[in-house]
Amino acid sequence: MNLGFSRFQVEVGSGVGMGSDLRLSPRERAVLTAIVENYIATGEPVASQALARHFGNKDGMSPATLRNVMASLAELGLLDQPHTSAGRIPTAPAFRFYVEHLSGGAPVALAPARLEEIEGSFAGIGSSQQFLERTSHVLALISSGLGVGLAAAQEFHMLEHIHFTRLATGRVLAVVITRAGTVLDRVLLLDRDLKSGELETAARYLNENFHGWSIERIRMELARRLEAERSEYDRLMHSLEELYRKGALEAEGGGGPTLFMEGVANLLAGQTDRERLAAMLHALEAKERLVELLNAYVDARQRTVRVVVGLEDAIPEMRDFVLIGTTARLGTDSLGTVAVIGPTRIHYQETIQAVSYIAQLSGRLLQPPQ
Repeated sequence: MNLGFSRFQVEVGSGVGMGSDLRLSPRERAVLTAIVENYIATGEPVASQALARHFGNKDGMSPATLRNVMASLAELGLLDQPHTSAGRIPTAPAFRFYVEHLSGGAPVALAPARLEEIEGSFAGIGSSQQFLERTSHVLALISSGLGVGLAAAQEFHMLEHIHFTRLATGRVLAVVITRAGTVLDRVLLLDRDLKSGELETAARYLNENFHGWSIERIRMELARRLEAERSEYDRLMHSLEELYRKGALEAEGGGGPTLFMEGVANLLAGQTDRERLAAMLHALEAKERLVELLNAYVDARQRTVRVVVGLEDAIPEMRDFVLIGTTARLGTDSLGTVAVIGPTRIHYQETIQAVSYIAQLSGRLLQPPQ
């Protein structure tokens, strides 16, 4: 397996009119990279003295030269000075520039110990739901950010098998198994009692006619047939209508997206501003906003890792955060989105690699039924 960088894209936030068209000299780029990586490692403003120790007066990087370069970068809006006597910190455009140029460097593979840790964390996984839930946990630990696993939209759930079991009068257990190995089950409360024979006939009709179809496509086709074929299959369709109306072909939560996330505390750890902390908590509580964020930036058709620096366009309270995400697949089908949301001073290289590697694991761990 290739353990180098997968291809990735960078989305430049609209709040700053600066992106990949910014031109820096080799010296300016070297100094900016050193400042960004030093700030990521320490979280403290970077002073010229620290840079002088980093470069060791090589390539003409004297303290006076470094101060001049830092002043030039500040004029370009790439560095900020929080206090008069303090060092400089990278701005959002600086992080964008840094990430945009990561792909041009030598690939940095995940350490063998990290790969072993990831592999071990997924031991015993048998379904896509378990995979995405475990992904949120693993990515939160690795990145010290918010690990996210979002199940694919319902149209990507392909029917492998459906079974109905009569529990009691008017109560039926519907079990749907998808091609990805996901098991969707729910108890249906029917207005009309259906006998075991009627349930078997309904299940056989669905399995024989719609095997391999997406759940959403089945729902649409059933609605059409209920109207067009009612006279010919009146008894069968009446049974199917009762099961369909009561939610037999809906994923948990009424068919809405399933979102797993872990590591909110990681995001809050670096926040000292009480107002921003409250606003961030409010934003994270609205899970539908995170679903919209993931769907807006991570396309199910893409095969690259996307890095979005600055999330203020989607969630204003998250303006100082970054999204690193991609699509996990099972064969050609989308399993869902795996992603990390973290502060701009996240460890980009390792996080990008971890997201990419875990997304590739889905195809190896979850083999579709033969």
